[in-house]
Amino acid sequence: MKPRDSALARAAAYALEYRQRHRPLHPTATTADLREAFCRPLEEAPRDPAAVIDDLIAAAEPGLVGNTQDAFFAWVMGASDVTGVAADWLTSIWGQNAGIFQTAPAAAIAEEAVGAWLLDLLDLPRNSAVGLVTGATMAGFTCLAAARSEVLARAGHDAERLGLWGAPRVRIHVSDDTHVSNLAALRFLGFGEANIAPVASDDQGLMRVEALAAAMARDDSPQIILAQAGHINSGGFDDFTALADLAERHGAWLHVDGAFGLWTRVLDDRRALTAGVERADSWSVDGHKWLQLPYDSGFAIVRHGRALNRSMDMTASYLTHAPGDGRNPSEFNPELSRRARGFAAWAVLRALGRSGVREIIRRHLDIARDLAGRLAALPGVEVCNRVDCNQITLRFGGPGAEGDALTAEVAGRLNATGRHFVRPAAWQGRTVLRLSVISGACGPDAADRLFADLSDIWGALGQDSHF
Repeated sequence: MKPRDSALARAAAYALEYRQRHRPLHPTATTADLREAFCRPLEEAPRDPAAVIDDLIAAAEPGLVGNTQDAFFAWVMGASDVTGVAADWLTSIWGQNAGIFQTAPAAAIAEEAVGAWLLDLLDLPRNSAVGLVTGATMAGFTCLAAARSEVLARAGHDAERLGLWGAPRVRIHVSDDTHVSNLAALRFLGFGEANIAPVASDDQGLMRVEALAAAMARDDSPQIILAQAGHINSGGFDDFTALADLAERHGAWLHVDGAFGLWTRVLDDRRALTAGVERADSWSVDGHKWLQLPYDSGFAIVRHGRALNRSMDMTASYLTHAPGDGRNPSEFNPELSRRARGFAAWAVLRALGRSGVREIIRRHLDIARDLAGRLAALPGVEVCNRVDCNQITLRFGGPGAEGDALTAEVAGRLNATGRHFVRPAAWQGRTVLRLSVISGACGPDAADRLFADLSDIWGALGQDSHF
């Protein structure tokens, strides 16, 4: 075996062992420990590749978070399905630059297949364009770039030629409780606070349609509506039918941030949650959340392919395209040199099949609903959301500072058991404990263990606090 091949063998052997053994959910190394392991002087001489892999394992493993395990409930993070991991290894081995068709024909066609499957699974307009990007943040950026181009074109301004100089001011309507990544994407696109019109939200963080309608009626600027399918705290869904009606009435672009919630469309009995969402102009969705793809994976889906291609266009004499070539991926996303993300997505979707995708979504929705019902029955425990999706937002001990402190204490004691990974959050001026049922490994047993420990912890705390 060649020395460099030994590094591959070592990594493969470790990977098989790592996913099979019990591992801590929480990092065991301090920041100082990690700096000592990683931030050392770079040696002058080369080192044996297999030994370097061993050094990487020793340095990194104490600082890893257990988001691939069934007891991880802290954030909306997937668990890297092993089929996707294997395909991701091959992606790196093949070393294809998936920027244009001619640099990676297989990668381009794999993305073409994945795009068609996604439109079918999510039941979105089949002629929509699909770009494979790093995640929902970049998917939102890509979709909103197309939106910016299109609404300005409708107003008679050529953004691709003139930029934003002299352009009409675009008004973006977004919930005042939207995900921060949406605001970041807008800022990256040159939109400032003066462009953003926050819309009052309800107790689930969703736009109040009457407030949006009033705001749009007062404004004759080019307009974009940014809606949510799966609010990060409540898991709630905007009223897409009403929003689509408003978009049509005002010639606005409707974009839907569906990072995880859009996947509920694969279940017939949950289609009411996203009724009307197919009337939007664009949708952003993650692959590395509910689909359990390895990081990084997101999908930018745009009904108007020409608007997407126009906003993403990169033209140069050496970026050739011959008759008979397939699509150029760079026409659908903002990157040129990039990894071939379509291979892992293609492999995971084929491994799961339609029924496998439905099974994951249904299992997690059922777990969330059942767990929320049991927790709501405990004295002094408030479930703050409707639990339409996979998110449960909890509050312990009532209103005010004491409830904030108790909620944070419950989270701390739950983490201290080492059997769960959770994090408190701030939402609507209160400290809450947000549980995200998202790991591919999460089943009823993990939920039962979580409920048992929460019951015990809150039973002890609540008694001391007179709840």
